Amino acid sequence: MPTYMEKDNLPSVLEKVLSSVPAQVLVIDDNSPDGTAQFVEGLMKTEPRVHLMKRPGKMGLGTAYIAGFKWGLANGFDCMVEMDSDLSHNPADLPRLIGEIEAGADLVIGSRYIGGTISVVGWDFKRLLLSKFGNIYASTLLGMEASDITSGYRAFSRRALESVDLDAVHSEGYSFQIEIAYLIWSSGLKLKEVPIIFTERASGVSKMSKTIIREAALLPWRIRFTRFKARLKGAPQNRAFEAKRRPE
Repeated sequence: MPTYMEKDNLPSVLEKVLSSVPAQVLVIDDNSPDGTAQFVEGLMKTEPRVHLMKRPGKMGLGTAYIAGFKWGLANGFDCMVEMDSDLSHNPADLPRLIGEIEAGADLVIGSRYIGGTISVVGWDFKRLLLSKFGNIYASTLLGMEASDITSGYRAFSRRALESVDLDAVHSEGYSFQIEIAYLIWSSGLKLKEVPIIFTERASGVSKMSKTIIREAALLPWRIRFTRFKARLKGAPQNRAFEAKRRPE
């Protein structure tokens, strides 16, 4: 659970997560000036299931996820979940995401757009259109049959994360979600979507920026270009972008 300036949201979200599933929670804080890390340190004195990774400054959402995945792998977890810390992702959905991993899926995405629906509360039309079109755009270019590959609420099997060269992933924001989903899917592992309702944060500030949007728009073309170059050269595919697609 990456955080920056989330002290007001964390008490509620951590309480709901810990009461929803028998899980442990890693908070990765980028030196929030509002005392987010200090709140977590206080909670850890009475709640052993909560852990904290403090970083010196804002290092990006993608690097926070990578650090969290590495921590989970090093500590022997078989299932890892990424989610926002602002209650836009409902902790009550955690049992369904984790249950699909236990049933054999490798990547389970909490989807806002399954079956052509739009399950989002609190966004204006412009943001909805950007998100919906962005998912169609990226999945079409990459040949993926998924309705919401930019969702940040997802569960991973250990096998899925071990299939990816985490050190070679440098994307941020939406493009990070696209890249990780593509790498796991293209490795022949099982991707599953479950419906969720996304609710815009009630407090705090969104981390969305034009840079994040631009990177997400360019990433599918970068992946396709890398694949094309590798095929021309007859060289092994770069694992940061391409793995041989095995039959289902």
